[in-house]
Amino acid sequence: MSGMQAGKQLLNAVHGALIFGRRVRAIADALAEAIPDGPGRVLDLGCGDGQVAVALMQRRADLRLEGVDVLVRPVTHIPVTQYDGSVLPFADRSFDHVTIVDVLHHTDDPAAVLAEAARVARLSVVVKDHLREGVLAGPTLRLMDWVGNRGHDVRLPYNYLDSDQWAKAFERAGLAEARRQAHLRLYPAPLSWAFERNLHFVSRLEHSNRS
Repeated sequence: MSGMQAGKQLLNAVHGALIFGRRVRAIADALAEAIPDGPGRVLDLGCGDGQVAVALMQRRADLRLEGVDVLVRPVTHIPVTQYDGSVLPFADRSFDHVTIVDVLHHTDDPAAVLAEAARVARLSVVVKDHLREGVLAGPTLRLMDWVGNRGHDVRLPYNYLDSDQWAKAFERAGLAEARRQAHLRLYPAPLSWAFERNLHFVSRLEHSNRS
């Protein structure tokens, strides 16, 4: 094993022990609240290994999730379809809801990804992502992203948006924000003092121009 591989394994182990499990539970809690009550078929866009999707189904037995990702991992906890990062391989309105968890800041054009999610979503698109606002928000988000993703070779363009940029991206995608939750309790103290703040949000977006 090379020194780089060993370093990645150590980084993943530390992140998993200190942050990952709590993050999965907190995000699943927020998604469960954001998605309206009632049975639904849900697409997890950029699902990774599907652990968040499984945790969401544990909280919402009325939902059934499957995933789609550019890179399908060797082991996944839900069915995952591979796609090219541009066009989702599903027909219009194939799903009731689409979830996008910490994916859009890894893309060059978040609005384009949102528009594809809106195309295949009948009711709503639920986004968990970052907000670049406040003192040292950019460097803090870059550090968090590197720690959480470098060990998995995830692409890191660090494309964090501020409030105005998010509003424009939602509008371009034909979506309007119907509900927002911040302060997700992703980290225990004292980590929360540095890495929580106003840097995270979960929003439910609904179609603004669909009849």
